[in-house]
Amino acid sequence: MVRRILLGSHLRRLREARGITREAAGYSIRASESKISRMELGRVSFKTRDVEDLLTLYGITDDAERTSLLSLAKEANVAGWWHSYSDVLPSWFPTYVGLEGAAHLIRSYEVQFVHGLLQTEAYAHAVVARGMQGASAADIDRRVALRLERQKYLVSEHAPQFHVVLDEAALRRPYGDRGVMRGQLQHLIDVSERPNVRLQVMPFSFGGHSGESGAFTILSFPESDLSDVVYLEQLTSALYLDKREDVAQYEAAMTQLQQDCPGPDESRDLLRGLLQLS
Repeated sequence: MVRRILLGSHLRRLREARGITREAAGYSIRASESKISRMELGRVSFKTRDVEDLLTLYGITDDAERTSLLSLAKEANVAGWWHSYSDVLPSWFPTYVGLEGAAHLIRSYEVQFVHGLLQTEAYAHAVVARGMQGASAADIDRRVALRLERQKYLVSEHAPQFHVVLDEAALRRPYGDRGVMRGQLQHLIDVSERPNVRLQVMPFSFGGHSGESGAFTILSFPESDLSDVVYLEQLTSALYLDKREDVAQYEAAMTQLQQDCPGPDESRDLLRGLLQLS
């Protein structure tokens, strides 16, 4: 998935450098302007012939560069492990899972519930069941299984840095019974001790803050050619923002949130206090 997005971004830069419109690029490969847009966003697979024709259109004649990009196109079409769960996922979510799994830094603000990478199985089951009302028990279990599989990345050998700000509302809103919430709070206390996790709580007492627009996630990657991506989840779709000016605004909001929140140690104390009250 990341290779697909990397290739799409590269093709977009080549096109823009030559001043070629998406419509003209689409015409060159017997396709629509919208297909070029989807290719550049990494949301469709790449045909070797299409990539070859686009590289020719963009003036890329160096054999080594063409071979490298065509090899990337072949690698980009290899399905990730998460595709086996595609039957229980909304169409826009596999892209996020792929990006999340390749990021070396994940920064996130959550207000509705605990971030998926930090949920216990019982809490995740309660969240998924609430969001998939009418779904079969088997489908709910598969969605939970995917969430638990994603969490393995956080404790893997190449685990990313994970900086998360949880609004106090996410910690006080019950999902599941009292035991589920107590288990979730204790898990947050435990996982916040991990060296790659920076967990902060935005307390009600602070009042208004820079996260007023709602939950968001910023994904950063080790590849220098891949720009940061902001992920915004909606009810029936999601937005993936990678324009520098958009990303910069969300980065500024995250920085301000981190500055305004109590630090990790104080946030851990807030979690302990909530656990005692639960």
